[in-house]
Amino acid sequence: MKNSLIARLYVLLLVVSVTASSCAKKLDLFPDNELTADKVYSTPAGIKSVLAKLYATLSITGNQGPSGQPDITGGLDEGSQVAFIRGFFNCQELPTDEAVCFWQDQTIKSFHGLSWNSNDPFLLGMYARPIYNVTLINDYLRQSTSDNLSRYGITGTIAAEVTKTRAEARFLRAFNYWVMLDLFGKSTFITEADGIGAFLPKEISRADLFKYVEAELLAIDADLAPAKSIEYGRVDKAAAWALLARLYLNAKVYTGKERYTDAITYANKVISSGYSLYKSYPGLFMADNDKAKDEFIFAVNCDGVKTQAYGNTSFFIHAACGASDNAIYGVSSGWIGYRATAGLANLFTDLSGTTDQRALFTNTSDIAIKDYAKSANFEGYGGLGVRKFVNIRSDGLPANDSKKEFSDIDFPIFRLPEMYLIYAEAVLRGGAGGDKTTAVGYINDLRKRAYGNTSGNIAFADLTLDFVLAERGRELYWEGHRRTDLVRYDLLTTATYLWPWKGGAASGTSVDKKYNIFPIPATNRTTNPNLSQNDNY
Repeated sequence: MKNSLIARLYVLLLVVSVTASSCAKKLDLFPDNELTADKVYSTPAGIKSVLAKLYATLSITGNQGPSGQPDITGGLDEGSQVAFIRGFFNCQELPTDEAVCFWQDQTIKSFHGLSWNSNDPFLLGMYARPIYNVTLINDYLRQSTSDNLSRYGITGTIAAEVTKTRAEARFLRAFNYWVMLDLFGKSTFITEADGIGAFLPKEISRADLFKYVEAELLAIDADLAPAKSIEYGRVDKAAAWALLARLYLNAKVYTGKERYTDAITYANKVISSGYSLYKSYPGLFMADNDKAKDEFIFAVNCDGVKTQAYGNTSFFIHAACGASDNAIYGVSSGWIGYRATAGLANLFTDLSGTTDQRALFTNTSDIAIKDYAKSANFEGYGGLGVRKFVNIRSDGLPANDSKKEFSDIDFPIFRLPEMYLIYAEAVLRGGAGGDKTTAVGYINDLRKRAYGNTSGNIAFADLTLDFVLAERGRELYWEGHRRTDLVRYDLLTTATYLWPWKGGAASGTSVDKKYNIFPIPATNRTTNPNLSQNDNY
């Protein structure tokens, strides 16, 4: 249960008047009531409800039209194939050593085998989701111009405040486009300047999309709220700096040009803006993890009553457990689907959590995954259980959903530790503006929290690029970073690093380098001839 922003999601005004063409099909959004844009945008509460909808696109699906109206999902399953958090996790974690899915009845099985194709429905949903989000954001930007606000009767101080929220909307659009940049490279590209109506959107290249995201984040800096000054769950300057730091760390992958000095610059800006590590690592992923707001730079708010969905953090607590251990995840039932490989286990010297409290695991005595190609679920087939996200409160109070079906756990998009790790890696890769001694200090701050003392601290000589990658795995696993990290280190598709069932082989094998990026879905290219396929698909 988070703050007033989440409370507003309970009464969302789904009246964003958009009739735009998406990458897959025409988006016809039908309001659930007779409210029109003229009515909604005529009050501060109405405007903020639409802003809340933009944030909510990251936690709920919201794609189904009312009874008798078209379904804009194109027949995809909203919980598993259209939701943002679940789709992002599947793309970022399943192709790596950090996660496997045992279900045989879905193409999601091919993700860990690095053998997907352009007809995969999960990729179709993940490609469509950010563009759908962008479509809503574009309409908000159209409706909230000074001229329109004046026409709606919004003037003076209130109009000035609404104008500032436009920077938040532009951040959310830049974030969604960063997702497309990272996963698919190029993207369908639409802005508020494209207007509304049926048309075929143009495509933007990876290099140009990088420039666009960068330019947008730099342009909104003056209008975003100062770091840590806005209500929890909304973005401020630090969120934009964090996304810039992440963008610049991966710039060589995205554009062929290193930007490590810029990564240090923006990681430094976040680090020096007043954030601090939360006292408990496990507490970061519990049902009351909004208490960690001093570490969370931006988190997607989830509430077991007000944002009920199977594609947000409710997915984490159901998919990772079974019928015998669901209680320790704080959930009513287990889906018996997702586990991790020995590759993740090998990052820890002690899997019990006694030494390093980041080792939040189950089934530690049966890590080897057996007969993966035949198993319908993980029961009896091994694999490291991940108990990182639990719908249990640290203060002992009950979670919001009394049926224990939906999660209160907020999903962290940016945490302070990522900025420490970006700083360290960028320094080691030759970026200017930082130093290794400071980097070692940041890493040891993370390890002191993890170990509860200085026993896990490293020395100056211990800090290497390989160590940083391993530390990112220990600190950030199951948070949507691993695929991007392995691509940056050239380890995702090559034989340099193998893990169980990589490429479909029990002991792991290399795969075609085309799997460093996902294909543009065939449906999108059939519908929109402006889109082209990625190389070798």
